[in-house]
Amino acid sequence: MSRRRAYHRGLWAEELAKLWLRLKGYRILAHRLKTPLGEIDLLAQRGAYLVIIEVKQRAELDDAAGAISLRQRQRLLQAARIVLAQRPELSQHSVRFDALLVNRWGWLRHSTNVWSES
Repeated sequence: MSRRRAYHRGLWAEELAKLWLRLKGYRILAHRLKTPLGEIDLLAQRGAYLVIIEVKQRAELDDAAGAISLRQRQRLLQAARIVLAQRPELSQHSVRFDALLVNRWGWLRHSTNVWSES
């Protein structure tokens, strides 16, 4: 698959993820939030949680789950620290890292609290 096509499928998956999360009661605070150390696909709030969400789109859900590397998780942790430092009003929330996986047919799997800072 070409890079451009993969990029557009990723954007489609992120839009689908935003819609699904809103329907589940999440408030989307930011989309494609860029920091010097990495990009956060979705930053959302639900109750007392500030949720950093990585969206992955692949042909199969299991392939999407396997596409989140250790290096990528570390970059997301560092990006989250930057966001919390820049937006102190968010520091009152517990931070959670989720993965939202999308397959080629638009099926979603939302895995909550999939990794932590340790």
